[in-house]
Amino acid sequence: MEPTTTIRSFIEDYIRKQGYTLQYFADISGVNAGTLSAIIKGTRPIAMAQLDLITQGMKLEEGHFYEIYGAECFVESAPHWRRLEPFLQRCAELDKLECIQRIIQQVTDDRSYISELFEMAEGMLERGQKKAARMLYECVAECEKYQHSERLALCQYRIFTLSLGQDQHENLRAAVHFEPYINRLDEERQLDAIRELANTYSGLCHWDKVFQLASELEQRVEFLEQYKKKKKGLEQQRTSKHPLFTYKSYAYLLMSNVWGERKDYEKALSQTALYANFEIEEPTSEDLIFIKRFQNWAEINTYLYKLMLGDYEALNTYLDIIEENENETLLGLVKIMEAANSYNLNVDHALRRFDLYIHMLFEDRNHESSYIAQIKDDRYTKFWAELAFYQLSKERYEEGFRSLLTCLASAHKIKDDSTIIYCVGLFEECRMQATESVKLNYNSLIKEVYGRYDKKSNVSINAF
Repeated sequence: MEPTTTIRSFIEDYIRKQGYTLQYFADISGVNAGTLSAIIKGTRPIAMAQLDLITQGMKLEEGHFYEIYGAECFVESAPHWRRLEPFLQRCAELDKLECIQRIIQQVTDDRSYISELFEMAEGMLERGQKKAARMLYECVAECEKYQHSERLALCQYRIFTLSLGQDQHENLRAAVHFEPYINRLDEERQLDAIRELANTYSGLCHWDKVFQLASELEQRVEFLEQYKKKKKGLEQQRTSKHPLFTYKSYAYLLMSNVWGERKDYEKALSQTALYANFEIEEPTSEDLIFIKRFQNWAEINTYLYKLMLGDYEALNTYLDIIEENENETLLGLVKIMEAANSYNLNVDHALRRFDLYIHMLFEDRNHESSYIAQIKDDRYTKFWAELAFYQLSKERYEEGFRSLLTCLASAHKIKDDSTIIYCVGLFEECRMQATESVKLNYNSLIKEVYGRYDKKSNVSINAF
């Protein structure tokens, strides 16, 4: 990373080639002529603000000199935090991630910067500079001297949440790596960590693990409730994201979801009743918001589990609810199609009612920045799987194969192997009804799937 030409020489050559006087370039750049002269002579270091003004004066893109600046200031000479901090911040603002990576690799030998880097990562995370923040968290985690420190655990927690994405294999890897650090967090942050870990395993359909984490969440809340009763009257600063009671209610919600996925809908209904009722003395305005939210979820899920038990009369009310609650619409459609396929119900009127919504899902399927990127990818995939089965069983082959291919593409994208296998089985069962165009599209998708497995087979078995 050593520069062949210094920034000072670039400035000097630019002024000479343009035929400018030092004063003229000082005027157009906004940097004092005396300061500019000292910079060119090498008797004064360049501050970040001055570098940005000089770059603008030379009509170059923002951050043009950052790589050279990083080498000059932080590699060839001992870095000073007063200069390093604004440099890293500007790199984050301009998404110059390679510059950040190179510099933090050079400065990690000096452990005195670990606390500052951690605080800076926290600030970047708050400002939405997630990729830059993750780099700093990883640096701090790698250099943390005390392996049982809370700061290390918090770094690993941040890295875990920032690692989650569409790749289910990577999500599982992140969850497994993070889990041992939970107990090193403070007691209230543990609640958020367990909740997010349970959500991750929910997305992976690891229901036994979800139930285990939900039970653990319930137990930890009860411990904290007893502790806070003993400390009643003392001022206690909350470190959890939400009020304490919400985590126990969320544990019940998770448990009811697990019973639902295990198709024990009677137990799911009884568990739902546990987060529908609250006994809270003098609830705050924040408490009331969460109480209403859980009561809404309880109402929605009560009708859902009745429907899953075969109560067809619950369907219309459930349709009204998921139409009014956009966040519940996709999951609701998944469950409606599951019920239809389980009990051989006719739900054509529900599909007509949500035709525009379903059309939007189909049209947005290939766009990373679309609504699809903001919803649970496993729900999206499951919806097309259930819809494909429903349509093909009714011999609506054009719509059925379209849904099946959409499902296969989505499953491949998120590396959902079990759904890929399901799609292959369903296609082969109905292959005789597929047009040549459908077969070509199917074969193209299968080649992509095989391509991924070929790449996996060349990876060492110890790579995980």
